[in-house]
Amino acid sequence: MARHVRNGLMIGAMALALVSCGGRESLKPVAGQKLPAVPVGAATAPTAADMMDPGTQARPERNVELLTQSRQRGNDEFDLPPESRPQQ
Repeated sequence: MARHVRNGLMIGAMALALVSCGGRESLKPVAGQKLPAVPVGAATAPTAADMMDPGTQARPERNVELLTQSRQRGNDEFDLPPESRPQQ
């Protein structure tokens, strides 16, 4: 019983340590390091907010065109019933 309590406390302590290590401050470049290069064709370097905003290719808009008319399915030559006895 005491071992279960101790294991629970250890897991709780590790979870608390993991949660507390995340920072809430805005990121800043490390002193002495260069910022990323300006992309080809761009007039200025993108800001951190610009880079965090997913583009259209990353999150395309949803196409919600509904099926408006039912159609009869065509003949499918590969839609075969299963074999009665599997070959061995």
